[in-house]
Amino acid sequence: MTESEENKEIKQEETNENSAGSETTNSSPEQPAEAASAAEELRKTSSSKSKKELQKEAPGEFDWDALDQKGFGEGYSDKEREDLEKLYSGTFNQIPEKEVVTGTVVDINDRDVVVNIGFKSDGLVSASEFRDTPDLKVGDKVEVYIEEQEDATGQLNLSRRKAKIVGAWDKIQKAFDEDSVIEGFVKRRTKGGLIVDIYGIEAFLPGSQIDVKPIRDFDVFVDKKMEVKVVKINYSNDNVVVSHKVLIEKDLEAQKAEILNNLEKGQVLEGVIKNMTNFGVFIDLGGVDGLLHITDISWGRINHPQEVLNLDDTIKIVVLDFDEDKKRISLGMKQLTPHPWDSLDKSVEIGSKVKGKIVNVADYGAFLELMPGVEGLIHVSEMSWSQHLRNPQDFMKVGDAMEAVVITIDRDERKMSLGIKQLTEDPWTKQDLLTKYAVGTTHKGIVRNLTNFGLFIELEEGIDGLVHVSDLSWTKKIKHPSEFVKVGEELEVKVLELDVENRRLALGHKQLEENPWEAFEDVFATGSVHKCTVIEKVDKGVVLELPYGIEGFSANKNAAKEDGSRPEVGETLEFKVLDFSKDEKRILLSHVATYKEEVKAPVKKKPVKKAAAKVSKEVEKSTLGDIEALSELKTKMSETPKEGKSKKSKKAETDEESNNEQVVSEESKKEE
Repeated sequence: MTESEENKEIKQEETNENSAGSETTNSSPEQPAEAASAAEELRKTSSSKSKKELQKEAPGEFDWDALDQKGFGEGYSDKEREDLEKLYSGTFNQIPEKEVVTGTVVDINDRDVVVNIGFKSDGLVSASEFRDTPDLKVGDKVEVYIEEQEDATGQLNLSRRKAKIVGAWDKIQKAFDEDSVIEGFVKRRTKGGLIVDIYGIEAFLPGSQIDVKPIRDFDVFVDKKMEVKVVKINYSNDNVVVSHKVLIEKDLEAQKAEILNNLEKGQVLEGVIKNMTNFGVFIDLGGVDGLLHITDISWGRINHPQEVLNLDDTIKIVVLDFDEDKKRISLGMKQLTPHPWDSLDKSVEIGSKVKGKIVNVADYGAFLELMPGVEGLIHVSEMSWSQHLRNPQDFMKVGDAMEAVVITIDRDERKMSLGIKQLTEDPWTKQDLLTKYAVGTTHKGIVRNLTNFGLFIELEEGIDGLVHVSDLSWTKKIKHPSEFVKVGEELEVKVLELDVENRRLALGHKQLEENPWEAFEDVFATGSVHKCTVIEKVDKGVVLELPYGIEGFSANKNAAKEDGSRPEVGETLEFKVLDFSKDEKRILLSHVATYKEEVKAPVKKKPVKKAAAKVSKEVEKSTLGDIEALSELKTKMSETPKEGKSKKSKKAETDEESNNEQVVSEESKKEE
């Protein structure tokens, strides 16, 4: 090897060492002087070697045997090795992955930012991650997250975004632990609250935690900064909940305590309407809330507070009551103005007519408002002269303008009762009442009520009469009026008694017809036989339905059939009249007397049947016919016995009368 070739090799080695030294310098900007001295030391070491040693190291002539004997790096002395180790140990850093470190910006281009973190190579960070720092320049210190020391291409992967996230969570946790206040930026509204950016993390601010008073419009806080406190952290869902309300509450505690200490009944305060409900309004008195009930808003009647008040209005109120234990404050607004009763016209007195508007309708009556705060009650009984109370809504509804008469008034108690029926004449005081409803006059009315003892009929508004159950029918025994008529039906009646002083009217329905028992005395003469239908069985006997709808009775011993069995309901048999009582309206009959010879009465029944048959077509079963038919029946019955007597001998007549007396006597003994 020539001398020129040796010089070329020396220069080549110096060039390689210089490049290695420059790389070391770039990778460790914190120690540029140490890197320069290391390069200089390498050059001195290389120049101190002899040409012979360089020749031995020349390619193709390397002594591998000498290498095996001495080992790699054995050409350095112990001191030189120690100096080199110290020199290089200060230029390389041990950097773990998945951690946040601080680096220096060494270069900036359109796509990336080159950051030196003291590693053997520099890392690249996307320029888009520095959008929030437009003033970034070379030499600035930034925090980056080491994702990977060396990827497949040998590149050091760094991320500023992840570094900000990791740092943000640490700061959030620290703020939560220390209960410190942090500043956030409201990005947008969401369902139930706001999204706040704190350290790059999106946190949720519930609507109830924005302020001590309800917030109706969240949009006013968007794109604004807000101080908050962290109240909850959920790492599993990466969820953070913050509150701005807690900051306000702390400021209000002292103010609230001062207000409560100075609070007194009758004190006039100023507050802001915080919330509205159906029953009242909540007023913010400056850190403490009070209730203004709907009845204390206005002297007049209102249905909802929003009729006279609005949210966020500032109003003056007076303290009505204060509960120190429960911290409840009752407020009033109408108490700041005079009571309307004090300004009520003195001319309003009992009997005077007033006008107003219906403001409320209840089951028991309606309230008429004469002026705001002055009302009178119109009881349902004062709405009509009728004795049958109805629903007040049948007469009026809310909002109707009406006129009424003052019945009672108490200015001290501020109460007034009114009536509208007094605007019309009392039907019981009319001049033609005695003539119109004189005893014996007939009228038609509507059945309004049924009782066990009778029914009430309304002849006109305010005029009611009673029909006793015994005055409904001459012939039928009615136990309850519902068997005869129903409520709401029209019924014709006759006036039996009139008592104007006590406002009582006795009426009757059966009195419209003549008493048929006068004619029945001849039709159902003792000993006469008639076909009867059993309509009811009782313990002592059976109830029978006779011709013309009249009812009779037969004892069990007299109702037995020839085979000894009792007749069933609905069965029709022949019965003989044993006794007829016109005064007691009672007829006793016997079926046994029709088939036993010893009790058969030799009474000729043909004349009686013939006379009854002539009028049976003219007499209705339910009403017993009209008066003319009954009169004709009575006349026929009185003439028929005379014709029969003219054909009979005196002896036969005497025998017949004695037989009838004997049958009645025997039947009477059996009944006893």
